[in-house]
Amino acid sequence: MEKYPFFPLFVDLSAKKLLVVGGGKIARRRIRVLSDFTPRLTVIAPELDPMLVPLEREGRLIVLRRRYAPGDSEGAALVFAATNDSAVNAAVAAECRHLGIPVNVSSDRGLSDFYFPGIARRDNVVIGVTASGENHAQAKQVTDQVRLWMEASLPHGIAEGE
Repeated sequence: MEKYPFFPLFVDLSAKKLLVVGGGKIARRRIRVLSDFTPRLTVIAPELDPMLVPLEREGRLIVLRRRYAPGDSEGAALVFAATNDSAVNAAVAAECRHLGIPVNVSSDRGLSDFYFPGIARRDNVVIGVTASGENHAQAKQVTDQVRLWMEASLPHGIAEGE
């Protein structure tokens, strides 16, 4: 079968239930990006990265300090498995497949329905970058270059629709 690049899709997440499984370094990066696009995230993790505690205090995170359990993905629109335990990530992916919920597994693109893009954002202008899971370093480099371009080229306060 011919391989195709991934299609960029921009979705309003503001009223959707999003679940992040994991509370460490990779989950922290996902949560920080996602928190710009939704007022509240649910996080399941035995421990939470201390840098995320301010988001929890602000009410931006609902944190369940425990391990993932069967049934935890029910009702979610999107799930992000970002633990350092491949068995847990695989269990999350399997449950999401069974429930028809799109899942991203940070450690295994083969278990992912979508990729977590590099995000360059300035006000309401959002650019997502992916190398379709083939080259994370390249995607990061392009994202960094786009961020620099946005900083230099786009004034703050761009009105919606301009």
